[in-house]
Amino acid sequence: MKLLSALLWSSLLATMAPSAWAQANTIPSQPHLLVKGQGTRTVMPDRFGLQLNIEETDMDADAARRRVQDHVARALALFKQNNAVEGSVRADNLRIGPATRYEQSRQVFIGTRVSRQLRASFASVKAMQDVLGALKANENVQVSSVAPSYSGEVALRRELKGEAAAQTRQSAQGLAKAYGTQLRGLYSISDVAPNFAYGIQAGRWPASDEGDEVDVPEPRANDITVTGSAAPRARESLEAGPITYTENVYAIFLISDGT
Repeated sequence: MKLLSALLWSSLLATMAPSAWAQANTIPSQPHLLVKGQGTRTVMPDRFGLQLNIEETDMDADAARRRVQDHVARALALFKQNNAVEGSVRADNLRIGPATRYEQSRQVFIGTRVSRQLRASFASVKAMQDVLGALKANENVQVSSVAPSYSGEVALRRELKGEAAAQTRQSAQGLAKAYGTQLRGLYSISDVAPNFAYGIQAGRWPASDEGDEVDVPEPRANDITVTGSAAPRARESLEAGPITYTENVYAIFLISDGT
């Protein structure tokens, strides 16, 4: 029987030895089966991240610094008051530099810009909404992003990888039996597609017969949608959609050719 190469679905085993991963972007010259696995799960977010950009500009650098620190202290108090998730609060170091603007095609110095970023996560949309409602955002205190996440992501990805690894072996065994061959062992396993000599790029997978692209980038958390008045003191209405996690595995099994 001629050499076989098969394309299927499943997902990556987290505990696989690194030595097996190192070979994942090579295709063996021996008879083999190539299978792909994919594990997917959709969950509702239970963490809601918030990032603030705080910035002040003044000819007096120390005055700008003091105002930034006042904004930071107030924001941190709001985080604590609204029960930010323990360990999620981050305050970047101060950034200080010259500020300029263009006037009549020339650059004019307007003072020293002092800035800082703050991050925190909350266990509910309501807690984040309470922070935003009390924040009094303006040109100096800006909400740069709000994003949902899932606290059990690490464990969920591990579970998806385990399910997919088992599925790849089952798929390979089924194909080998259908073609009258036997599996000789695992050659490689990886979460990156092999770089085929005939043109399929690493990290991509060929389209199905129906024309669907099967290795599209993994859907991630939808951004939180903020609706309502843009006024700083308005009570924003926040809505967060589900998050889809996907794990892929590409496994190559050596086979006997059935002859």
